[in-house]
Amino acid sequence: MISSIRKWVAAGGVALLAACGGGGDDHPTVLGVAQSDPQFSILAEAVKAADLESALNGAGPITVFAPTNAAFSSLLTELGVTKSQLLADKPLLTAVLTYHVLASKVVKADVPAGKAITSLQGGIFKVEAGTGGTLTIQDGRNRVAKIVATDVAAVNGVVHVIDKVILPANRNIVETAQSLPDFSILVEAVLAANLQGALSGTGPLTVFAPTNAAFAALLTELGLTKQQLLANSTLLTGVLKYHVVPGRVLKADVPVGAAIATLETGKTFRVDSTLAITDANARTSKIVATDVFTSNGLIHVIDKVILP
Repeated sequence: MISSIRKWVAAGGVALLAACGGGGDDHPTVLGVAQSDPQFSILAEAVKAADLESALNGAGPITVFAPTNAAFSSLLTELGVTKSQLLADKPLLTAVLTYHVLASKVVKADVPAGKAITSLQGGIFKVEAGTGGTLTIQDGRNRVAKIVATDVAAVNGVVHVIDKVILPANRNIVETAQSLPDFSILVEAVLAANLQGALSGTGPLTVFAPTNAAFAALLTELGLTKQQLLANSTLLTGVLKYHVVPGRVLKADVPVGAAIATLETGKTFRVDSTLAITDANARTSKIVATDVFTSNGLIHVIDKVILP
């Protein structure tokens, strides 16, 4: 079975190694799959170092997105650590490994493309279907991994092979905005309105985040300077809360055409099938980027400030 996986991966294909009904007793456990194939030797070492062997040998069912040795080597370079240092950091290792595990059996045919998938670690990621049947994962830090083989049968679940170690989110909404230069005015506005605590909390929240160009256009529209806008806490708070929606609303879950309630009490906006927003003043804004993951929610990028 394992040699067949290698052939399919080398050919760039996505292998179906088991029917949706799952494996029989002739299949190894999920951990057995990793231990029996040299391309997963670092994964097997990591599982042992994190004391997760019994969890991956248990009754299940579980789904594991299994990074190859090459994926782990790339992660070491990315993090600037040695393999020994990574294996010695049990809290990090446990968080990363459990982020690759689902507490149910999810074969390729049942993967909810574009939807939030909750891992055993508690963080989310999503899988997107591309051309030619390709599948990619967007992790909590908005990094992308490819799923290079699917539906590897195990007696207690299923394994999908990935070419990059995925990582749970490590920045909240405010920290994510602060890390992106195109949101510097938005960050100033959040701080001026004293909303950083609300947007750094547990959530989840979804923020429709205007770019710096969007704020510059608003200042012209309102005939204000940036300083005047930031000093008007009542206006600023109302405008910013109007950009925040309770819950984590991915692009695939946006209720097209329906009124979307915001944190600004009683104020809603609508999104059409082209991802254009119509605000309470019949002004329109375009969603230009979607599904930027954060630890406490999600950001969609918009090209115009919407007004309640």
